[in-house]
Amino acid sequence: MKQVAEEIKLGTDLQSLVSDMFETMYEAHGIGLAAPQIGKSIRLFVVDGGALQEDEPDLKNFKKVFINPQIIEETGQFWVMEEGCLSIPGIRENVSRKENLRIRYYDLDWQEKEETYSGMAARIIQHEYDHLEGKLFIDYLSPLKKRLLKNKLANISKGITDADYKMRFPLASKAR
Repeated sequence: MKQVAEEIKLGTDLQSLVSDMFETMYEAHGIGLAAPQIGKSIRLFVVDGGALQEDEPDLKNFKKVFINPQIIEETGQFWVMEEGCLSIPGIRENVSRKENLRIRYYDLDWQEKEETYSGMAARIIQHEYDHLEGKLFIDYLSPLKKRLLKNKLANISKGITDADYKMRFPLASKAR
């Protein structure tokens, strides 16, 4: 999860993987899932903001697949919002991100797209894109905040967590 993901060869059949990723994301009650989160270091993530449509009506039909994405530009004011991550269950912290972005990517049919997003859609994309760049939302926290979370993060790495979905724990075997 801490390394930059590899580009996917143009035309690769990703239908089954993408279907599995959406299923995994929904079972974990997530709104985004990046391939590195399931152990595949490739530049792919899926999003579905529909679960947030009550508070964010613009996200009603925000279900997309991003293959080999590249954020071209981030603009606007920074805005702070609490974020969480399926890979770090039970921890939510404030993260500051730019409010707009422009991104180039391929869809599941390998059609190249260039689109702009703002607000919550941009935030979801930025969060998932970070996984492809080897970053987690906790990387944006202050050194003090990271120190305060150190034990909780160590426990998650060892498998000491109450996530109600299947996870991989890098240090679980060392802890036992």
